[in-house]
Amino acid sequence: MRLILIILILLVVALGALFGALNGARIPIDFYFFQLAMPTGAALLGALLAGWLLGGLVAWVGQVPRLRRDLRTVHRDLREARTLPSAGTREDA
Repeated sequence: MRLILIILILLVVALGALFGALNGARIPIDFYFFQLAMPTGAALLGALLAGWLLGGLVAWVGQVPRLRRDLRTVHRDLREARTLPSAGTREDA
């Protein structure tokens, strides 16, 4: 399985390098405060990487409130289970 993953990663890197090499025309990118000229392939791969990172960040941030709520529920249930008398001990007065 590890060998397949390594081969897949090398294939993606090779295809990315080929894509960058075939799209070598420089294009200007304006960031309002400064302008940058870079190859088309690098700009597209950079945009792909930025989108992937931002999408992962949004997905991660979207899960945090649910996970915190679940953790509070588990802590509350555990606290209640510790304060309840156990079922085996029954006091008859």
